[in-house]
Amino acid sequence: MNEQKYIELKLGERGAILSIVAYICLSTMKLMVGTISGSEALKADGLNNATDIIASIAVLIGLRLSQKPPDKNHKYGHWKSETIAAMVASIIMMAVGIQVFISAGLSFFNEEKESPDMLAGYVGLASFAVMYFVYRYNKKLAQKINSQAVMAAAKDNISDAWVSIGAAVGIFGSQLGMPWLDTLTALIVGYLICKTAWDIFIQASHDLSDGFDESVMKVYKNTIKAVPGVQKVKEIKARMYGNNAVVDVVILVRSTLSLEAAHDISTLVEKALKDEKGVYDVHVHVEPDAPIE
Repeated sequence: MNEQKYIELKLGERGAILSIVAYICLSTMKLMVGTISGSEALKADGLNNATDIIASIAVLIGLRLSQKPPDKNHKYGHWKSETIAAMVASIIMMAVGIQVFISAGLSFFNEEKESPDMLAGYVGLASFAVMYFVYRYNKKLAQKINSQAVMAAAKDNISDAWVSIGAAVGIFGSQLGMPWLDTLTALIVGYLICKTAWDIFIQASHDLSDGFDESVMKVYKNTIKAVPGVQKVKEIKARMYGNNAVVDVVILVRSTLSLEAAHDISTLVEKALKDEKGVYDVHVHVEPDAPIE
């Protein structure tokens, strides 16, 4: 199973690399055309894609570091490298988002605003088409290898696609005698960058502090209780190592069972969680249930 996980991480690199190449090309084009055409919205979208380069590189680094096998200082492996990289990327994205928001806000009060060139709008539409293709590729790849990281990248891709559409709408709308609409769109883009960065930061913080979804924990508990021989689930804890769930559980079995029989039940619990729920590793502690008098 470990070997399969490493193979999946390696495949996941393709999605990160595709995103990096797409973001480099699009951010360069948007910043150049945005500056030439005088479009605040397109420049903001270009800066958004520039932060996405950093985020995608962080995902790529995280995927590669996560492939390192356990060593004497990391007995559980390096799975959390991916989560740490996501947190670093979120901080950088937040800084850029705030800068975009401030810059657009100052431009909003500029009385000499002019409508940007139509070329900027066409670039926004072209960017939408590219990012939608990248989104479809990464989504398909994420489903194939069951990777939360690649799926998160895909969601970021489609978010960027809609941001580009929004920028294009703002640019075309400014041609109707409303040049302020381009700046307003830039403000919205800045807000979306900050919101995305905050969401990534919150999720990364939750995982690094060993937080775990209570609803998923309940599903695990019900799965364990359904295993023949399990009398009760005394305690259950879980945490995430990258995209891998690790579960610690204390089960109660009949006190009259032999050591071998109790061990067999713990093996069934481990197998149920791994095979049915995709849990990466399970630690089962068995205790005798109090006999009924």
